[in-house]
Amino acid sequence: MSINDNWLTSLCRDCDSTADHDGRLPARCPHCGSPRLVAHRELKTLTIAHLDCDAFYAAVEKRDDPTIAQRPVIVGGGRRGVVTSACYIARMSEVRSAMPMFKALEACPDAIVVRPDMAKYKSTGRAIRSILEAATPLVEPLSIDEAFLDLSGTERLHGACPAVVSARLVRRIEAETGISVSVGLSHNKLLAKMASDLDKPRGFAIIGRAETLDFLGPRRVSDLWGVGQALARKLASDNIRTIADLRLRDPARLVARYGSVGTRLAAFSMGRDDRAVSPGRAAKSISAEQTFDRDINDIDALLDRLWPLSEKVARRLVTLDLCGRTVVLKLKTGSFRTVTRNRRLHSPTQLAGRLFDTASAMAREAAAGSGFRLIGVGVSELAPGCDADPADLADPGLAKRKSVESAMTAIRGKLGDRAIVTGRSLPK
Repeated sequence: MSINDNWLTSLCRDCDSTADHDGRLPARCPHCGSPRLVAHRELKTLTIAHLDCDAFYAAVEKRDDPTIAQRPVIVGGGRRGVVTSACYIARMSEVRSAMPMFKALEACPDAIVVRPDMAKYKSTGRAIRSILEAATPLVEPLSIDEAFLDLSGTERLHGACPAVVSARLVRRIEAETGISVSVGLSHNKLLAKMASDLDKPRGFAIIGRAETLDFLGPRRVSDLWGVGQALARKLASDNIRTIADLRLRDPARLVARYGSVGTRLAAFSMGRDDRAVSPGRAAKSISAEQTFDRDINDIDALLDRLWPLSEKVARRLVTLDLCGRTVVLKLKTGSFRTVTRNRRLHSPTQLAGRLFDTASAMAREAAAGSGFRLIGVGVSELAPGCDADPADLADPGLAKRKSVESAMTAIRGKLGDRAIVTGRSLPK
């Protein structure tokens, strides 16, 4: 971010020293000599931060195996899978998350491919979360490796403004977990998240109130939170490609054309975002999926893969004390076309059997005559676990199935996931 205005406040990200400048910013910190200075007119007043770990999964693997620290690293499935994370060396070869693995290896043939270790990533993510929560109770995780922080009102506690606190958090995370983090600081969540992408890796970017409209105007509408590929294409068909284009449209017409999303688009185009940082942000869905080494055409073979995924989702529901009312099936063809189906149950569930029966019925309808490289199952419309699977006079066997699954879950909790299996889980 260019710094041209007079009376800037600078922050040294290595020693926390701040200073006001009427004119040119020094190249290095006058206190410690570090070149890692950030400066902005509003540095002392902005309170919403977005902290995002840099290439998180790949960074964890490099931390734990120094022999690959200077090599291009891709975390993901086999050759038939997709890229989960790529380090910045691999990204120089245009490797990106969600890219098919065979394309990633064509682009970067020297890459080291590492299978994901979610338990390790979750452990590191929890350690980072605890560091953030020590700074403020207002921490809203977006995923395992990123979160919003509302640092307003913490100046007296920390003896420093939110920008300084953010720099301290980044150094502590790197020192204690070995993972680098980029920071975006602004006056709302929309802009804080956009800022954190401006200076990766190990970046610290600021978007102030005064520059909000100028910053947003030339950017693509797809840079706005919640604008995915489908919505971006629809906007482009209406000649709305930049945020400035969006800003010129009448908000009432945007609502008429795009529904409730139009209200959000109009507000975001003006840099307005009144969403609070909410620590209690709950998961909206729970799912599991598997990518196959070869396309599967046979429906029975496909359903064999669906059952363990249904059990996995059910175990997660029980662990989180949740249940779900809508079952979602996901299929991906050999040509990477995604097929999704969903079906709402008459009552929420956390039973693998109900998930499987519902998803398998949808799979039989959707999979006829096609070969698939991936299948997944999930649940949405989450509710507390106490609402799961109420007694049903139309299904007298439900209570027994519920008791059996509960007993299996208890045994697996003590002896491991393979301690007891159903016949359906056995290899054919």
